[in-house]
Amino acid sequence: MAGTNGHASDRAPETGHVKTHASASEIAAPKAAVCRTTAQMRRAVAELEVPFEPGLIEWRIMKFEREGGRRKGLLMPYADQRAYTDRLNALFTPAGWTRSYAVHTSANFERSRDGKMIAKVFVTCELKVLGVGSHSATGEEWTDDDNAGTSAEAQAFKRACSCFGLGRYLYSFGGVWVELDERSRAKQLPVLSGWATPQGWRAGLRPGGEEPGYELDARNEHAASPAGEVYETEGDAPARRELVEQIRAMAEPLGKRLYRGLLKSGAMVWKPEDIGETSLLESVLRDMQAAQSALDRARALVEDGGTECLSRVLYSFALRSLNEVTTLQRLEAIVAAAEAEAMAKRSQS
Repeated sequence: MAGTNGHASDRAPETGHVKTHASASEIAAPKAAVCRTTAQMRRAVAELEVPFEPGLIEWRIMKFEREGGRRKGLLMPYADQRAYTDRLNALFTPAGWTRSYAVHTSANFERSRDGKMIAKVFVTCELKVLGVGSHSATGEEWTDDDNAGTSAEAQAFKRACSCFGLGRYLYSFGGVWVELDERSRAKQLPVLSGWATPQGWRAGLRPGGEEPGYELDARNEHAASPAGEVYETEGDAPARRELVEQIRAMAEPLGKRLYRGLLKSGAMVWKPEDIGETSLLESVLRDMQAAQSALDRARALVEDGGTECLSRVLYSFALRSLNEVTTLQRLEAIVAAAEAEAMAKRSQS
């Protein structure tokens, strides 16, 4: 399935000099802005890495928690697909890049959070930029979501863009907890600052220091707390410490990429000690234990002669090994599909 280069910009066309004599070839095929030298490529990549304008950034509530009588939400920033396509069009013209999609649906397997037998749709996007290169990435969604294909497609496209540096800075954010109103809307939204703005980025600021990339209104400090602040009472501290240690112990058996992926997808943090809620620590630990169980099943499959089946399934997911998997859902889908293929193969022999 092939996709076009995306939505046209919502901005009105600029006025100015108009070329009155355009050839048919110019109208049919606008000239692409191709990077022909290493210096041009570096400049283009540098511009791709620049953060979006703050006005293009939206905030999504990823998790909910209660503290006393107040309800809090964990906000994470994101940008619409149009921000990505507009940047690519501005740098390379619409004729200077292409994208294509491949769709794959897994076999049904048991979803860990509710025990439901369900499949996932996986969409792989290959993004090509003339004179720069190509990258591919995969998005995923449960098939019981009415917008599964659209969501997976958008996720795949954005992940492919991040391989070129476009939108990659958004992965550096931790979540920010804010108080919600009675309709579960944030009472205040963070204001982007520092490295998270084009001006700060071009001035040399980068993520990784103490500056989180956003500011909260000082008048409402009681309504929001940075991600990682502990909401539990002192009596809960021993339980939290024990959970943190159990999660840390999972790093080696899971491998670095899967371990960090589960922390990011489960709690929007890079370190378990940054998780403030005991319930969230327990949820992340359950996901990690489920991932370890899936890895054990994969090892048992290989030991039972199912290496070829696992390799074929990995290839269908555009992966070379399980070491590239970063989410529990994808890991379980891959292992379930490989087990089903191995079972079918044994029944035929």
